[in-house]
Amino acid sequence: MKIKSGAQYMESLRRLRPVIYYKGERIHDVTRHPATVPHVRAASLTYALSTQEEYRDLATATSHLTGRTINRFTHVHQSPEDLIKKIKLLRVLGQKTGSCFQRCVGLDGINATYSVTYEIDQKHGTDYFERFKRWLTYIQEENLMVAGAMTDPKGDRSKGPEEQADPDQYVHVVERKADGIIVRGAKLHITGAVNSHEILAMPTVALGENARDYAVIFAVPIDAPGVTLIFGRQANDDRRDRGERIDAGTPSFGAVGGEAMVIFDDVFVPAERVFMDGQTEFSNPIVYRFAAHHRANYGACKTGLMDVLIGAVTYLAQVQGTARSSHVREKITEMIHLCETLYSSSVACSVEGWPTPSGAYMVDTMLANVCKQNVTRFHFEVARLAVDLAGGLLATLPSEHDLHHQEVGPLVRKYVRAVEGIPPEHRVKLMRLIEAMTGGTALVESMHGAGSPQAQRIMIFREGKLEEKIRLAKALLRIPRDGPP
Repeated sequence: MKIKSGAQYMESLRRLRPVIYYKGERIHDVTRHPATVPHVRAASLTYALSTQEEYRDLATATSHLTGRTINRFTHVHQSPEDLIKKIKLLRVLGQKTGSCFQRCVGLDGINATYSVTYEIDQKHGTDYFERFKRWLTYIQEENLMVAGAMTDPKGDRSKGPEEQADPDQYVHVVERKADGIIVRGAKLHITGAVNSHEILAMPTVALGENARDYAVIFAVPIDAPGVTLIFGRQANDDRRDRGERIDAGTPSFGAVGGEAMVIFDDVFVPAERVFMDGQTEFSNPIVYRFAAHHRANYGACKTGLMDVLIGAVTYLAQVQGTARSSHVREKITEMIHLCETLYSSSVACSVEGWPTPSGAYMVDTMLANVCKQNVTRFHFEVARLAVDLAGGLLATLPSEHDLHHQEVGPLVRKYVRAVEGIPPEHRVKLMRLIEAMTGGTALVESMHGAGSPQAQRIMIFREGKLEEKIRLAKALLRIPRDGPP
């Protein structure tokens, strides 16, 4: 691996020249700008852990392409054991950042594209699979961070991509050349985009025959000509941008995943970086597999975040003198129960993983969708209990400017102090952390990341094997198997 540490990762970003805007101004160095550096730090831990003996088995893998040791975030899963190690790694990273560390989306895109390109080639005699393996070998050897880009703006959602008044509402091919293609459009909510090295773009919906130009998978560097990134706003970003460390809540690692809008304005993609072009019947499998892998992850990374939140609330109860109250213990117990139930979903869909024709392993899609559906409920309930236990000061706490003010600072510290012997600053920091982890973008991302709750319910119904369940009931009742309904 060329990039072996967090410091080397940051240095590699400084060599790039992407076009990035935030709040109307150009960002020239994501490793130093206050809006982006927390997300850079979070992603850097995916590099740092691979060098630490305690985590090396989780954070690295053996490439099936080269036989060399690689970062797990560039690996194609070869077994249920690989899937389980990924889940364990994600929880550890969630615990260490209390935020999103961003490389999961690219990993899931890599695994979905690997298996689908193999099947495209088997049917059509194309060479997308070989192209993809060459690109992936490069990613593995360099240890590059890949931003997976799937969600399109979608425009008028009652219409398909080819029916839009503005065709750019979905990324599409506008011209085909002998040596590559030219693409136009945008991808939204792209996690870690501004501090990645490469963008892997995939279709966002199943496509019909008339949408051939939209059935495209490709990879480009983030500083490719014509690529513009617009960094999104997050909860408490003004506090963070002004350098308010306590009030930012999670100043070291950011609030969520540093999502950005990625715009492709007539971007040229060399042929060797085009992994699907026009094979519309494979748009559904790429979405299906990517979504399943990504939804499985949420039961791991979000439980890591929940571990931090549960720890913060438990310590806050000690600071405030309520730790022995029975209702406090009961609510913390419920938080732990929800957290571990969610984690078990991630483990289960990994254990039940199965090999695709390419050899790459898929998670169990039913259990992966159940896992993500649980995230949309359990994370919110854990957050609600945390807010309940924190109390009203969570919403009315004076800022750190007042805390450090020459005149009113002593008064603020005097009246936020609780249990004797514990610095009042501890209570302030805990409140801000809980505020950051239970409000704004963090919970929105838990609800809508990897698809809205309805998307999971649709997949759960499809994967429900209802005909098989009907047969079970008929067998028990001695109703003929092929009889009337």
